[in-house]
This record gives sequence, C-alpha cells and structure tokens, in this order.
Amino acid sequence: MLSSLRNRSSYPWLVVALLWVVALLNYMDRQMLSTMKDAMSIDITELQSAEEFGILMAIFLWIYGCVSPFAGAISDRVNRKWLIVGSIFVWSLVTFLMGAAETLEQLRVLRALMGISEALYIPAGLSLIADYHEGKSRSLAVGIHMTGLYMGQAIGGFGATLASAFSWHTTFYIFGMVGMVYALILILLLHELPKEVKAEQTKGEAQRFTLRSFLQGFGWLFTNISFWAILICFAVPSLPGWATKNWLPTLFSENLGIEMREAGPLSTITIAASCFLGVLIGGTLSDRWVKTNLRGRIYTGAIGLALTIPSLILLGYGHSVVAIVLAGVLFGVGYGMFDANNMPILCQFVPARLRATAYGFMNMIGVFAGAMVTQVLGKMKDAGHLDSGFVFLGLIVVVALAIQLLVLRPTTDNMQ
Repeated sequence: MLSSLRNRSSYPWLVVALLWVVALLNYMDRQMLSTMKDAMSIDITELQSAEEFGILMAIFLWIYGCVSPFAGAISDRVNRKWLIVGSIFVWSLVTFLMGAAETLEQLRVLRALMGISEALYIPAGLSLIADYHEGKSRSLAVGIHMTGLYMGQAIGGFGATLASAFSWHTTFYIFGMVGMVYALILILLLHELPKEVKAEQTKGEAQRFTLRSFLQGFGWLFTNISFWAILICFAVPSLPGWATKNWLPTLFSENLGIEMREAGPLSTITIAASCFLGVLIGGTLSDRWVKTNLRGRIYTGAIGLALTIPSLILLGYGHSVVAIVLAGVLFGVGYGMFDANNMPILCQFVPARLRATAYGFMNMIGVFAGAMVTQVLGKMKDAGHLDSGFVFLGLIVVVALAIQLLVLRPTTDNMQ
C-alpha cells in the first residue's frame, strides 16, 4: 500500500504536505524559547539577565548560520529522506531534553545542538520539493511549504501560554515528543526521488558535477556571477524580513500607543496571514508566467520586493491602525511572493546536484543578516529611531530589486 502511494501522481503534493509539518516544527521549536524566558528564569536565575538570554538566543543563530553551507553540501550527497528524518528527530530530542535542563550551561549546549540539527533540514527539504515539482508547480509548492515556517513561528508564540498552564518543563517535553513521533511517520511515508527520475534529471551533467569534494561544489558556485547576484538578492530582503520578526510588535506598540499584549497578536497575525496570501499569489503567478517568459519567476519575485518598499516606509511613519495594518499586509504579501520564488529562481541557475549546497549558503547569509539587523535596530530603538530604521531598510531593498532585474537572465527554467 505504501509503495503504491509513492507511485501516485499526487505524491509530489503529499511530499509538500509532509514537509509542511516538518517546517512548522522547525520554527516552532526554535521560537518558543523566546516566549518562555520569564517562566524559565524562576528556575534558572541567570536568564533574568537580558544579556545572558541574548547570548543564549544568539548561539542558535550563529551555529545555524555557520553549519548551513555544509548542511546543504551534505544534502547534495546523501539520501535526503534520512537526513530529514534524522534532523527532525535530533532537534525534537533536544527540545525534549531542554525540559530537563537545570543550568544555563546545559541550555547553551542544547541550543547549539539545535542549531546544528535544524540547519540540516531547510536545504534538504527545499531541494527535495524542487525535484518533485518541476516547472508548472514548483513556485506554488515551495510557497506552500514556506507557510509552514510562518505557522510554526506563530504557534511557537504560544509556548508561554502552555508554560503558564502547565510548566516550561512540560511544554518542552510535549513539543519534543510530538516531533520524535512525527519522525517515525516520515520513515513510513516520505521517500527520496526515485533513482530513475533523478538520473533523468541529471542526464548529460553527471560527469561535470561528480562533486568529489565540498570545495569543488563551492568553487563552481562562487565562480558563477548569477549565484553572487542571487546571494545579494536573498540577503538584502532578509534584513527587513528578520526585522519584522523581531521588532514589528514593538513598532506596532509604539506607533499605535497600545500595550504589547495587544500589539503582539495584531502584528504577528497580520504578517502571518498576509505572507500566506503572498506565497499563494506569488507561487501561482510565477508558475504561469514562466511558461511564456523565462524571467517570469524573477519578475514575480521583483513585484514582491517592490511591494515591501512602500510598506516599510509606512511602517516607519504610519501612526494609525489602518496605516500600520495596511503596511503590515502589504509587507507580508510582498515578502510571501518573494519567498515563494527563491528556490525556483535558484533552479534556473544552479544544477540539481548543487541546489541544496547553494541554498545552504543562502540560508547562512540570511541568518547572519538577521543577527546583524536585530542588533542594529536594538541600538536604534534605544536611541528612539526604530521608525527610521524601517524606512532605511526600504531603501536598501531598492538595491536588491535593481540587481535582480539587471543581472538575472535565465536560459532555462530547470538547469540540469
């Protein structure tokens, strides 16, 4: 029965559904720590220091970013099913063990292990979806998968709610167990791309991309001008992307003069819902447009980026509920359209044997950009200029938009 399921024409969409849950758990498990600081600091008093808590959160980001390129390279060389299964099982076990942590040192070690194990997933998951969905459905499939990340981020925010209802220990135990059980489900239902299909996709390029070493793959990527352009176009929008994740509730609270308990849900729900709409619009439009114009995916991503520019300016200077919420919706739709097309655009310039490696580097750049912008905006917040920071980010996006339109000129929609 399971083998017949794999052979059905609908199986590529089942892959998206299975990995959507993995994406949700990926972001949920990393996010909920940030909401349970107060509950955990009662037992682990060092967490009462904002500096110590910041270091704990940063450990994940820096480890995750440094591991990402190598995680991508590994994904290009092994069975991605087992890499994904191993990744979710390990980070879920780490989440479970965090419930038993008694010292700050234990939390630091576990947070580092989470950074390593979670970094293994995204390049493997996205490259597997890209291989299963060629051409007509690739952007939509990637976009739907990305909504799992948004949903995981939102659900992770309820960690504090569960911690107050039970305990922070129990909350980690519950989420950890859920992930480990789901890893067992993936063993039964998730499959690597059939060998005969994979061979057909890479036919004619097998000799060129044998990939005898990590350095060979890295060398090919970094002598490709288009890949440099893609890196820049991914990194620059990551700045406002991370800025909205980390600082939008504060901006909503200050500009609207409302309490954080109101600003938090208003900002996260606005962004999550509009991003979901954006990936559906961007995925569908891109998959149709590329049939008549190879630059259709690039144009769709560019439209998304263009929408974020006025929204960032409005976020900075808007002071009414209508203006701020409208700006949030505009940003979410635009960023969703952009997000849905990153991997599909990468497939136009990077061969299948290097896609996970390439996305690993993109992931690294995005995370490092996030760490940097979070710190810079923190200083601007202390100086009372958080609104100006968002406006400046809008101007930076203009640079990425220009590079994307001027440099990226694909000759195929699926480079082999």
